[in-house]
Amino acid sequence: MIILFGSTGYIGSEFKNQLEKMNLNCMCWPDAANTTFQDLERWYEKQSYPIIDFVINAAGYTGKPNVDVCEKNKDITIHANIIFPQILTDWCMLNEITLGHVSSGCIYSGRREDGNPFTEDDISNFSFRQNNCSIYSGIKVMSEKLVRIWEKSYIWRLRMPFEERDNPRNLLSKYLKYSKLLNAENSISHKEEFVNACIQTLTKKVPYGIYNVTNTGYVTTQMIIDKFKKTIAKDRVFELIENEDFYKSCATTPRSNCILDNSKLLNVGIKMKDVNEAVDYCLNNWK
Repeated sequence: MIILFGSTGYIGSEFKNQLEKMNLNCMCWPDAANTTFQDLERWYEKQSYPIIDFVINAAGYTGKPNVDVCEKNKDITIHANIIFPQILTDWCMLNEITLGHVSSGCIYSGRREDGNPFTEDDISNFSFRQNNCSIYSGIKVMSEKLVRIWEKSYIWRLRMPFEERDNPRNLLSKYLKYSKLLNAENSISHKEEFVNACIQTLTKKVPYGIYNVTNTGYVTTQMIIDKFKKTIAKDRVFELIENEDFYKSCATTPRSNCILDNSKLLNVGIKMKDVNEAVDYCLNNWK
């Protein structure tokens, strides 16, 4: 049996859909936000200790419509993104259960000093330690450290999810919402592929650890605009702006823009489409 936390969220609902399609026995935990360690233990005892193959944590708080909201809701951000992951990690350790945890690539900024993408072994450069990040990014760094204590855990780093369906959480939908866009380069993750890759790490029993689950390569804002012009937004006018103007008019909290290396994932036999192919597919099949 698989226990899924966060099944009603943007990423969690995709886990639920895919697990059901695979006919994998999945229980969706109803209320992660208010779950305590004691709640988990009481439930486990009542079930006569069922065999739990994996626990998937897709619960969390990102703020709506964006991470600026996390600054105003620090208590919710802290509980959802660090306290609950610690509760779940401790419970999985106690009961020897494999844990898969959805994390984020937003703990980095830019590229490595040598110009290459960040790997899973690189220390975060966008955190409380550098005093240059949002509360959301800083807490994501801390939560990874907690989850990593459990040796039978996977940490899946998601980066700016996108898909072919219009949705407020979809990166492409967010870009379409504004006429002014930040000039940046980023690794991004196709939602369906991301979830499928995460499930494969569990079912294929690849080595435990952190994985950058992003599409191969990266995009620039101009590349996305060019693709819009050829497909779903042919007549739209977009203006590229730089950091200074972006924070004056569009955001109050520091944003992560970064490039991640997904070689570790590819080397264990889990494939991700080239980012250009994935974005083109979404725009050509836009719903």
